[in-house]
Amino acid sequence: MHELTPRQIVAELDKHIVGQDDAKRAVAIALRNRWRWQQLPDELRKEITPKNIVMIGPTGVGKTEITRRLAQLIDAPFIKVEATKYTEVGYYGRDVESMIRDLVDSAKNLVREKKRVELVDKAKARVEERLLDLLIPRPEWESSFRESTEEVKEEDSQERYERTRDKFRTMLLQGALEEKEVEISVEQKNSPVQVFSNMGMDQMDVDLQGMFERIMPQQSKHRKMMVKEARKVLLEQEVEGLMDKDAIAEEAVDLAERHGIVFIDEIDKICTSEEGGNRSGDVSRQGVQRDLLPIVEGTTVQTRSGSVKTDYMLFIAAGAFHRTKPSDLMPELQGRFPIRVELQELTREDFLRILTEPSSSITMQYQALLKTEGVDVKFEQDGLEALADIAFQVNQTTQNIGARRLHTILERLLEEVSYEAPDLKTKKITIDAAYVQQKLHTIVEDEDLSKFIL
Repeated sequence: MHELTPRQIVAELDKHIVGQDDAKRAVAIALRNRWRWQQLPDELRKEITPKNIVMIGPTGVGKTEITRRLAQLIDAPFIKVEATKYTEVGYYGRDVESMIRDLVDSAKNLVREKKRVELVDKAKARVEERLLDLLIPRPEWESSFRESTEEVKEEDSQERYERTRDKFRTMLLQGALEEKEVEISVEQKNSPVQVFSNMGMDQMDVDLQGMFERIMPQQSKHRKMMVKEARKVLLEQEVEGLMDKDAIAEEAVDLAERHGIVFIDEIDKICTSEEGGNRSGDVSRQGVQRDLLPIVEGTTVQTRSGSVKTDYMLFIAAGAFHRTKPSDLMPELQGRFPIRVELQELTREDFLRILTEPSSSITMQYQALLKTEGVDVKFEQDGLEALADIAFQVNQTTQNIGARRLHTILERLLEEVSYEAPDLKTKKITIDAAYVQQKLHTIVEDEDLSKFIL
């Protein structure tokens, strides 16, 4: 994130997502502003808070995909949540503050991976010594009444052992002992509090899991495995042993506070519309909004890693807003999302670009899958145009589900090929306009049938 300019961020998103330039620019500017904020003096930094974003647009146009790809670009803690799974306490659902706890867990994973890279060389050296101990255990010296003579014998035995150990070390480095069997001790982690997980234990501030792990004795069992398998197990044990859990927790909290990004999807589902007489769920939806407000405004949440402030986290919300509008959110919550971006419905040209332009386009995915069976699928230009026409037409005549319609159509189009692929005599399939019409013409013409199948 520190090295990418807004233009570079948009260019990276363009590799995977067609169109929606306004949304890409908005998230790119927001990310760059996070970097700019880090460069400010401490006094000024305290006065500036992130400008949160609301992405508005129908399903399947790229709201979630933009955020998902964004998460892969940035080296920062990121969490995606569904607003509908949070409901007012007393009804059904999770506590809204749990999204911050999940964000801290994401930050801890990032920190652990960073520490792992730093410690892996040191851990490998320890693993090598442990493997040598398993392959040639150190001899146990026996005491003798002739002390001087025994000391001489012990020195000779020690020298012979060290020479043998050096020979085994060379063989180990050359990979000559990979198939050798050793016996190692593997810890079994029993979780006595997991039985309460469905009763909301994840929402409690007290780390009962860690408490029980410290109280209960560690159980371990001996397992025999080859050196190449034991090396992986021992490496994990050594890396874990070298990590400072308290330091990781402190760094994770700081990372979440300064760089954390929370994506709240389906925020339109917690709106309370003034239209219509059905207000049975309004109480619960309003409760979610009230609970979200302090999180977005800035508050302190208690987590197992310590207290976490949400003042400088970036929140990105998204929703289709078919039957509601952003102004149906409570005014205080609206004010915390000053940047609003509208994503456009996909056109016939957009569908054609989606089929061909992204670096891992849907057509390329199907070609790669069938290639594993030796089937070579080739998409002609007129075939791609026919698929784009059908996707656009079906979206207009039935429910508009955006780019997801292409998955449905291609699955239907290639259903027979996928089924017969292992037994096909002709391993070359050409998808042209005639092939598309042959497979999908009947379904597209029958509007009632297309509603069920496409």
